[in-house]
Amino acid sequence: MNNKENRGLFARLKQGLSKTRDNFTKGLEDIFTRHDKIDEDFYEELEETLVMGDVGIAATEAILDKLRSDVKSNKIKRPDECREYLINEIKEQMKVNEEDYEFLDRPSIIMFIGVNGVGKTTTIGKLASIYRSKGKKVIIAAADTFRAAATEQLEAWAERAGVDIIKGAEGADPSSVIYDAVMAAGARKADVLLCDTAGRLHNKKNLMNELAKMNRIIEKNYPDMKKENLIVLDGTTGQNALVQAREFSQAAPISGIILTKMDGTAKGGIAVAIQSELGVPVKYIGVGEGIDDLQEFDPDSFVNALFERNNEDNDTESDQEE
Repeated sequence: MNNKENRGLFARLKQGLSKTRDNFTKGLEDIFTRHDKIDEDFYEELEETLVMGDVGIAATEAILDKLRSDVKSNKIKRPDECREYLINEIKEQMKVNEEDYEFLDRPSIIMFIGVNGVGKTTTIGKLASIYRSKGKKVIIAAADTFRAAATEQLEAWAERAGVDIIKGAEGADPSSVIYDAVMAAGARKADVLLCDTAGRLHNKKNLMNELAKMNRIIEKNYPDMKKENLIVLDGTTGQNALVQAREFSQAAPISGIILTKMDGTAKGGIAVAIQSELGVPVKYIGVGEGIDDLQEFDPDSFVNALFERNNEDNDTESDQEE
């Protein structure tokens, strides 16, 4: 990605996170400037603000434990000197490894799971368009056969992105759609197969059996493709998104998280909580309606956008790549 593109993505990220910045981040900044010494009152206020921003208890404790350690070892006396240490620790809690995106460099089957209404279908459509624009051969599997609107939406996205779609009749066995899609992916030498699934949690046993059956079909018929299970979560639902992720993780191993609608929440700290408490990386983040508003997740850019820091480190990396 060149420098200009990187700046454009970062600008959209900053704009998309403005509600969180106006609420959560400014609360933290106020603590750094208002307190004149580092004491228990200072730490307690930081803790309350982090938790209220949906960072979560576990992540908050880890962040503050490390901050206390840094303050002691570096003999820090002033609260405002803690700012950079706190920012770096939040980044550390959200670290994404290079291998987390290995699926982008080899033929992959990506299963999308999540309840209805989180933006799952739209996310699949956007990713189909993004991958297609990068020269990948993409196929969509419309395996949510319980909701006719989902298939219609995906058909519209497939046409817009110029990619193939495999679908079944309304109410058909979702696994049969997956089978047809896997066969098509092999025959057409697809780079990416994007699979929509039904967003049902009312009967976890049925969901678990359905996902397990799909996985068996994939393993039997296309074992060489890299398989990803990405859960799509609505960032505006806060801690409820964490609950959903835990419940779905009982039905299928989750390899990554896609957080949508982050532009609609003032509690963007949920991105920290989910990754920290589940031990699963956030891989994509949605901060608006446009295709370019769905971005690969980068913790440095995310936290820099929250704290209105520049993104020079990332710009430098982009310059080196050009």
